[in-house]
Amino acid sequence: MSIIAFMNQKGGVGKTTTAVTIGSILAAEHRKKVLLVDLDPQGNLSDHLSIDPNETEKSIYDVIIGGLAPEAVMQKVHGLDVLPANIDLSGAEVELAGMMMRETRLKKALDPLADKYDYILLDCPPSLGLLTISGLTFAQQVIVPMQAEYLALRGLSQLIHTIGLVREHLNPELDVSGVVFCMYDGRTNLSRDVRAEVENHFPGRVYASVIRKNIRMAEAPSHGLPVNLYDPQCAGAQDYRAVVNELLSREGMQDKNPSCRQPLWKGDEARLAAAESETPE
Repeated sequence: MSIIAFMNQKGGVGKTTTAVTIGSILAAEHRKKVLLVDLDPQGNLSDHLSIDPNETEKSIYDVIIGGLAPEAVMQKVHGLDVLPANIDLSGAEVELAGMMMRETRLKKALDPLADKYDYILLDCPPSLGLLTISGLTFAQQVIVPMQAEYLALRGLSQLIHTIGLVREHLNPELDVSGVVFCMYDGRTNLSRDVRAEVENHFPGRVYASVIRKNIRMAEAPSHGLPVNLYDPQCAGAQDYRAVVNELLSREGMQDKNPSCRQPLWKGDEARLAAAESETPE
């Protein structure tokens, strides 16, 4: 069983699309039992799967804040189990601030579900607040979807710093399993340069598979479908299949040899900070 948080404090990088599509491919094409958890108050993951956040009376908010059983909130969509979000979640961080053990409330609520799923995928909000910290406290690994832009590169050191703090104080098993480049255009020098920079500072963690720009992926949410179900043969669906195959391959390697990957070290922060200082404005 794997618990994966999809995290990037920069919005619009393909984070939700990556979580939804990877989950759908794992369920539909690899027969995995998958739970998707929408931790973003904007409810984009829920909306992507035709669960209207404005009409959803009970959500993950009621699980975290109200202590409601996850099963009472869960919806089944396209072969996936989904814990949706609604507007109530926007006030969760304020309410969590005054609660004891606030960072572990999500983990305590969802731990009983862990043995029921092959994958639990968490779509974290584009911020480094308490909802994201809650997701990282529960997760085993982090996948960072990002665009090949220097502004995206500049935020990586802060993201890694946050993951390091969670690892040190709340979840010693947490690690960055990989960076996935989304909306990637390999024809441009900028894309290639940023990718090379991240590979240099994240050796072994950048996925070889990239997600190319593809209009069908932009269309899929308006139909309430993951792109692999909306247009199974489009470039976006094919790219995400390659990412899923790589994810499964990496996990297989770790199962056979847990030491095959270096864990997250504080040195990553220093190297990324140095990379940021070298990037142009």
